[in-house]
Amino acid sequence: MKIPPAVPSSSPAPALQVAAPHRWKVLAAGVAANASFAAVFSGIPVTSLVLRNDYQLSNPQLGWVLGLLSLGVALGELPWGLLTDRLGDRKVLLAGLLGCSVALGLLILLALPGHGTAAYGWLCGGLMLAGLLGGSVNGASGRAIMGWFGDGERGLAMSIRQTAVPLGGGAGALVLPSLAAHAGFGAVYGALMAACLGSVGLVLLWLREPPVMPQVVASATPAAPALRSPLVWRLALGIGLLCAPQVALISFGGIFLHEAGRAGLLAISVLLTLVQVGAAVARIASGRWTDRRGRRRAYLRTCALASAALFALLGVIASHAMPMSLSWLALVLVVAGVVVSAWHGVAYTELAVVAGPAQVGTALGLGNSCVFLVFFLCAQAVPLLLQWHGWPAVWLGTAGVALLVWFLFPPPLSSSTRSA
Repeated sequence: MKIPPAVPSSSPAPALQVAAPHRWKVLAAGVAANASFAAVFSGIPVTSLVLRNDYQLSNPQLGWVLGLLSLGVALGELPWGLLTDRLGDRKVLLAGLLGCSVALGLLILLALPGHGTAAYGWLCGGLMLAGLLGGSVNGASGRAIMGWFGDGERGLAMSIRQTAVPLGGGAGALVLPSLAAHAGFGAVYGALMAACLGSVGLVLLWLREPPVMPQVVASATPAAPALRSPLVWRLALGIGLLCAPQVALISFGGIFLHEAGRAGLLAISVLLTLVQVGAAVARIASGRWTDRRGRRRAYLRTCALASAALFALLGVIASHAMPMSLSWLALVLVVAGVVVSAWHGVAYTELAVVAGPAQVGTALGLGNSCVFLVFFLCAQAVPLLLQWHGWPAVWLGTAGVALLVWFLFPPPLSSSTRSA
């Protein structure tokens, strides 16, 4: 059989990647890794009501605890991205997942509510360490997918990978609050550690370097140019800022539903799970749609504008007397949560394509650093906004951030320019 010629380094070389059936196993390993870590950084905040009570935290302390988890991810993302481009996906994913498992184990040993006043300090340190180490999954799995999938499938593949975030978060929202309430936070940390270790097994079995990516990386320019690109920075900052309304809803939506609509723990878990499941479906659909239409930038700007409108509506509703009708409140909150979470896969695909194949890990690391820095800042800002003008200030403030992103995301390419 005739061996096809080597693909030049200047080409994205999708042909071998698209023909490789193994790419779906790589995608499955990436989804599992992201879902297990998403259950950590999205699932633990959903336990906020129980977390606040069991650890006897004030709202500012709760915001600090949840913010440190995100700050750890923000600090680790760019270094993990640079290491991914240098060392490859497999090594970075294994190191991060195993490290996150160790951090969760330390929380079980040192940071349970019954361990006295020291538990608060260990809780802060352990969650920050879990975020710092577990954040490796984002850039590493994204680089693997961009290497194994061709241009006509990347939007769908990256969106499927990004569905791991709401699916993992949804599983956490469904299980972790009740688990925390009935079995304690030792069971919560243990379940999350088991999920991370299960993902380690899939990475060991299925993840390896794509058939073309090593040639591209070997001949490519260093990663620094991606960090000097204004377009890369615009996309990364836009991705980060559009997560502000999302993280406000995920982290404090349960408390809002309880205070504004008198929702119980079961109703809160179900509604926040609906947000995550709806977001997963929307991400897959948007990835497929943009693969066919090639209008990623227009789609991103539309999502930013729609998110601004929906969160402004949520702010207007919150300005009315409480308690209010839970059904109407829940409908708006779920729709807003789905819309503000639907765009991730498309945005990361556009960011990776703009950065180029040799700098995917670096660009995705930069994007995720912006995301989790916003997560941290948002967790500090929401309690202050609550103290200032209550829930209307929270939702109207996040609506303003989403509107800013509409201006920040680059405008669509001209009709004469074919989307990558």
